Amino acid sequence: MNGTVVALRDVALRYGRSQALADVSLDIPAGCMAGFIGPDGVGKSSLFALIAGARAVQAGRIDVLGGNIADARHRHALLPRIAYMPQGLGRNLYPTLSVFENLDFFGSLFGHARAERERRIADLLQATALAPFAERPAGKLSGGMKQKLGLCCALIHDPDLLILDEPTTGVDPLSRRQFWELIGRIRAHRPGMSVLVATAYMEEAARFDWLAAM
Repeated sequence: MNGTVVALRDVALRYGRSQALADVSLDIPAGCMAGFIGPDGVGKSSLFALIAGARAVQAGRIDVLGGNIADARHRHALLPRIAYMPQGLGRNLYPTLSVFENLDFFGSLFGHARAERERRIADLLQATALAPFAERPAGKLSGGMKQKLGLCCALIHDPDLLILDEPTTGVDPLSRRQFWELIGRIRAHRPGMSVLVATAYMEEAARFDWLAAM
């Protein structure tokens, strides 16, 4: 996959009187792991929400996977090709549902038949070592396990663009290392997939193919 996965032109965002983003222009190359590094409060989460289509564009233009994210028709066609993990442990999970039930729910959202869902779930649980915990409620998992499950839920539909907003914040060092090893294995099987990662950890910068400092 060549070219640009996301193109930002003069993007700005305000929350009332607070300026979250101002005149951001970037071309993010496709098919790589692109990192956005910076301390809390610099706008990483706001930018990722705009790219994912989870927040409306206020100013400027954002092209994602070849079209304007503000165009309703393109956004509708685009969203099944994007996976978005928002910041916060287990933010995209249902805590009272089991590990299996969370994955089954997300698989059904994307229209997979039961047999296909079960095949994908088995593959993901095996890859993440979550198989022994398939019946455990998501709310009873450790932080690192919640992030693994959140990643599985994001990946169950084979997205072209994976957006991870500070996925290792609040996770212990061993789980952080295991998380990045898992991302590496996934990318080895899906070399064309583009990955955007926001992080506040400077030591994680070496993992990225392309880096933006905010």
